[in-house]
Order: sequence, then C-alpha cells, then structure tokens
Amino acid sequence: MENIATLPQEKHLRVAALLRSLLSSRAGAAGVAILLAIVIAALLADVLPLPNPRKRDLELKFIPPVWSDGGIAGHWLGTDGQGRDILSRIVHGARTSLFVGLAAVVLSGAIGLVLGLIAGFRGGLFDLLLMRVIDAMLAIPTMLFMLVVALVAGSGMLPLVVVIAVTNWVVYARLVRAEVLHVKELEFVSAARIGGVSPAGIVFRHILPNVVSSFVVVATLNIGSVILAESSLSFLGFGIQPPEISWGQMLSEGRQSLATSWWVATFPGIALTLTVFSIILIGDWLRDYLDPRLT
Repeated sequence: MENIATLPQEKHLRVAALLRSLLSSRAGAAGVAILLAIVIAALLADVLPLPNPRKRDLELKFIPPVWSDGGIAGHWLGTDGQGRDILSRIVHGARTSLFVGLAAVVLSGAIGLVLGLIAGFRGGLFDLLLMRVIDAMLAIPTMLFMLVVALVAGSGMLPLVVVIAVTNWVVYARLVRAEVLHVKELEFVSAARIGGVSPAGIVFRHILPNVVSSFVVVATLNIGSVILAESSLSFLGFGIQPPEISWGQMLSEGRQSLATSWWVATFPGIALTLTVFSIILIGDWLRDYLDPRLT
C-alpha cells in the first residue's frame, strides 16, 4: 500500500523536474512557446476571424501587406495571385504540415523501432539482411527516393505520409539496433537472463526503457525534417494537391511572382522556418534533459 501511494507523488515529481528543466532552458522554452502558438493557431483555424483561405477574388489579387502602400485591413499579410488571403492560408496550411510531420514520424518510428529491436536483440540472418537493406536505401539520395515512391503511391495527404515513412524508417532502425547491441551486453541484462526472464520480458522491461530516450530525441528532431520533406514534395508538385493547403504549395505558387509580390512566398517561408527552428530547439533541450551525461 505504501508503494502504491507513492506512485502519484513520484509522477508529480518527474513532471515538476521536467518543467524546471524546460524553464531553465531559454532555447527550449522559446521552442515550446513558438510551436505551441503555431499548434493553437492551426487547431483554431476555423474559429479565428480569418477570410476563407480558398476563396478567390481576382479584384484583390496581389494586395500587399497591410503596412505597405496599397494594403487593406482584413488582409494583414496580403493576398496571392488569385486574391486569397495569405495569413489565412498559412494558418490552415499549418494543419497539413503538422499532421504530415507527426503522422509520418509516428509511422516510420514504429516500423524502425520494432525492426531495430528485433535485429539488435536476435542478430543472425535477420540482422544481416536488415542492415543490407538499410545500406541500400541510404545509398540512394533521399529526395530522389521519395520522388520515385511518390510517383508510385500518388499524391495526397495519406499517400504522402506513407511515402515519407517508407523512406525514413531506416534512421530509427539503425539507431535502435545500435543502442540495443550496447544495452544487451550490460550486467543488468545478463542478470535478467540468469534470473530466467523471458526474451520478451528482457526486451520490453530492460532494453526498451534504456533505448527510448535516444529514440524520442531523434524522432522529435526528425519532425522538422519531415515537414521540410513534405514542403519540398509539395513545392515540386508531388505532395499536397489543391484544394488542400500546404506551405510548400504556397512557396511554389509564390516563386513566379517573387520579384514583384515578395510577400506571397516570403511569409509561408517564414512560417516554415519558425516551425522547424522551434522543433530543433525542443529536440536539443530534450537531448540535454534525457541524457544524464550532459547534465
């Protein structure tokens, strides 16, 4: 009864330690604040007083930002070549980027985690074959590989998630395998084997908890890379297609008028940069927090 009663208290202490670590890290706190603002804006996109992001009005095309000559209230960041509001499209496009980034990392991370655990713990032929597959995939330029897979899978949000997951799982599999190879040779794992713990018990109770911290850090940092990959594919026309909205799609549309209407591509680029930058800051803070050697 005494041990059960202390569980909630220990959980609260861990949460308090996490918050103290975050608040003591200016970079981590800034990253969380920026990303949280973007996430809230994306979730409330339909509630915020913004124009319809898909509504075309050719009479209002290429309206500059409100602080520039010719800018009008209501279109704070201006409009594009079809008279659509830039700010509204950025906010709605955040949904696409965040969903694709999170979903692709979860899917590819799950695949890589399972395969890495099996290969590292069991070894043998499976490990040999998996490493040769990983070497072959890493030998192919990532963007070229994604373009080829995208041609086969087709365009759209869900196919795009699959495309990125298929090309990204190797990062997690190689990392987890290397961590497992190290951890399984430690004394507490040998003691568990001698004590008669089953292989599944050793993996999930002793090895996985010691691997998950590195996995979480890499997965967090990889969200930014996935968002950039989605934007790149959409920019090239192989990703998100209208009427869905994507930052990469907005960049592609704005490049044609960059010399005369700079705001069309500039503000989606700023939103993309801030999002990826905030994720990098969070990943760096998580690395410092989860790695006791850096504290």
